[in-house]
Amino acid sequence: MFQNIIKNISRFITLTLEEEKIYENLLTLQKFPKKTHLLREGEICQFEGFIKEGCIRTYYLDENGFEVTILFAVEDWWITDIDSFNNKTPSKIFIETLEDTEIYMLTPETKEELLQKVPKFERAFRMMMQRYVVTLQNRLVNTISQPATDRYLEFIRVYPTIPQRVAQYYIASYLGVSKEFVSTIRKRLANKQK
Repeated sequence: MFQNIIKNISRFITLTLEEEKIYENLLTLQKFPKKTHLLREGEICQFEGFIKEGCIRTYYLDENGFEVTILFAVEDWWITDIDSFNNKTPSKIFIETLEDTEIYMLTPETKEELLQKVPKFERAFRMMMQRYVVTLQNRLVNTISQPATDRYLEFIRVYPTIPQRVAQYYIASYLGVSKEFVSTIRKRLANKQK
């Protein structure tokens, strides 16, 4: 049952069988239907979650009330609002399932217990945080510096399964373009592959 999350964490640290059991006992597997908000703007985030199955997006509302997708997360990705979870501040984002989703959850309390009982998890979470920051930094640089077609190609590289799993307007929201533009880019790329 915990094979995927143990494999994920084993990229960063090596666990003994006893440490694996401690980890497994602190995790809660929760199932959420499609279109469930796990977090809304203004709430305090009470989870760090590892996606066993499903697809999630993180977004915020801009000054005109339009949804702006910040990132997508699929199987073997972690999801949370880092600031809200760690600092107990009201969230500025929404986290929503786009498919029926299963997530292994840690609460602030269970994460703290894990770090006390198995200190090597500090290293694992630090390394995951570094990877997350690199992903966001690359997204920021690409959004500012690349033409829309290049942003789409980078999106496909980072999220190869997403175009088949989510509505085109979510991708457009992520790229900062219209859904018609995404449709045009997809058609153009499909014609090049023929």
